[in-house]
This record gives sequence, C-alpha cells and structure tokens, in this order.
Amino acid sequence: MTTATRPKPKVVTLTDAAASRVKDIMARADEGYIGVRVGVKNAGCAGMEYTMDYVTAPGEHDEVVEDNGVTIFIDPAAVLFLLGSKVDYVIEKLSAKFVFDNPNQTDACGCGESVTIVPARLETDEPHP
Repeated sequence: MTTATRPKPKVVTLTDAAASRVKDIMARADEGYIGVRVGVKNAGCAGMEYTMDYVTAPGEHDEVVEDNGVTIFIDPAAVLFLLGSKVDYVIEKLSAKFVFDNPNQTDACGCGESVTIVPARLETDEPHP
C-alpha cells in the first residue's frame, strides 16, 4: 500500500518586494552572500524579536527554503515560531523596512520592536485528547 505524502510547507516565504530587495543588497555586497538567515531571539518587552542576517555559509542544522529566487536559512530552534510567515519589504514616507506577517504572532509591543510568538501547532493524524 502506497501512502501519499503532502508537500512540506515552506517555513518562510518572501513577497516579490522582499525578494527583490534581498537580491539587490546581495548583489551590491562585497562579501559572497548565498542567502538570508531568518530567525527569532529573546528580546524586548514583548518577549521576542525577528532577526535577518545575510549568509556566507549555511549553519550545520539550518532549515533551507528556496523562495522567489532567494535561499532562506532558518535556525531549527526558530522553525515552529516562524512556520507560515511571510516577509515583505515596505517603503513608507520616512522609512523602508522588512516586515513579518506571522500567523503565530499573538502580540506586539507599542513601539513595534518586539513581539509575542507562540510555536505553531503541528497537524498530526492522531486525535487530540
């Protein structure tokens, strides 16, 4: 009996604007960037902050996602916090920034620098108690 497996969802995706900005920055850099690392860290009054860094070499256990022409590396400890997130690049009158749309984010501080994120609940075939 063959069981069908459904495709693994991407942990993080990039909008066209975010992918374009990442590619532009990588193309202008003196270093040989191969992608971008997205993660979270404990910080701020709401508990966590998103992180983005350019990558010259993958981490040993990174989750790797290819999206919109960009390689995204995710620390395994951040996967459940970022599952289903979309990163956009927004240009406003006085600023330009990467913005996370994360279904696991439950709150944010007033200044918008830190967020509260709960780990994604994985679907299983087992019934819930």
